[in-house]
Amino acid sequence: MLYYLFNYLSEFDIPGARLMSYITFRSGVALMLSLFIATVIGRKIIDRLQLMQVGEIVRNLGLEGQMSKKGTPTMGGVIIIIAILIPCLLVGVLHNIYMILMIVATLWLGTLGFADDYIKVAHHDKDGLKGKFKIVGQVGLGLIVGLTMYLSPAIVMHENVEVENRTNHEVTVLHKSEPVKAPQTTIPFVKNNNFDYTSLTRWMGEHAATGGWIVFILVTIFVVAAVSNGANLTDGLDGLATGTSAIIGVALAIMCYLGSHVVYSSYLNIMYIPGSEELVVFAAAFIGALIGFLWYNSYPAQVFMGDTGSLTIGGIIAVFAILIRKELLIPILCAIFLVENLSVMMQVGYFKYTKRRTGTGRRIFKMTPLHHHFQVQGNSGVDALIQRPLRAIPESKIVMRFFIVAIFLAAITFVTLKIR
Repeated sequence: MLYYLFNYLSEFDIPGARLMSYITFRSGVALMLSLFIATVIGRKIIDRLQLMQVGEIVRNLGLEGQMSKKGTPTMGGVIIIIAILIPCLLVGVLHNIYMILMIVATLWLGTLGFADDYIKVAHHDKDGLKGKFKIVGQVGLGLIVGLTMYLSPAIVMHENVEVENRTNHEVTVLHKSEPVKAPQTTIPFVKNNNFDYTSLTRWMGEHAATGGWIVFILVTIFVVAAVSNGANLTDGLDGLATGTSAIIGVALAIMCYLGSHVVYSSYLNIMYIPGSEELVVFAAAFIGALIGFLWYNSYPAQVFMGDTGSLTIGGIIAVFAILIRKELLIPILCAIFLVENLSVMMQVGYFKYTKRRTGTGRRIFKMTPLHHHFQVQGNSGVDALIQRPLRAIPESKIVMRFFIVAIFLAAITFVTLKIR
């Protein structure tokens, strides 16, 4: 809204009115606004949740300090959502298709997570919303994003090509002048860092392009479901999902800024995506909201985000990566979410397999998701293949180590773009 006001005032040559035309300025304002909302207004929301007795239902898993969290206000993800949306509505370009999709994704999964938390709190049902309804919601969002990218004329990209100088063999990266609409994405370790989903459907002949978009939409659905569920599983220790997502958000914001600038995208040898610079404003609000929420969510937590927050931030990360054509980098950038997901799947699968073969179910890890494995003392009676570490690690130290790993993964993600 302020963007349009300042844009109007700039016609009268009012000093400072053109500041809103700069992405960096609006991103900085969005960051400060979201940080202020999450820390100052967030405190009032936490107090309100306490008065409403919206407390966390805790299962006794035998972990140190776990039962002390019982009754801690949950549904704090509302703070994150509000802290994201208000700055975006104030300083964002609201007719930009990328901004529209991110706002839709935030509201869509925020509503889904809120419904899940409401059932848990109001009906004292720890399971909350049935899994099939969550999947339907995630698939629905994936369809909306995928189909919009296919149908919207505003979503295009300029392909990057390498041109070699025959004299000195120096390679220069240029972008084609004509924008194209194609199901392409960035992938590391290959020439030009590009992958076209149409290459998987060439057997369809003249319908190969349509087939490529179908594959892209299916990938979009899978990524949205996988990352949002991964963030949900990671939200098991104070500040873990919040801080990890903030680090991922910073990496995505940098990649978005570079990909929306024709010179910087040439340096990284990635496609140039015009119009996507508006996502930097959203990313700034996202990062500020998470850091502000971490003020209250760090150990010992005064509030939990609940599924209202975890499903939302996971979905935001997934949709953001898809819009800037970096979804195939998620296994590296969001490896923590991936490993948390895999640890649960491996644990359940191995337990069922050994129970069917021997009559007694065995475990791979002492406890899953993986972050709980480090909280359990080794050789303490849990029949698991992996007993190390033998000493239980304090919760705050586990969280900090996961943060360090997240920073390392973010750095690796950028490095892979220069390796080919």
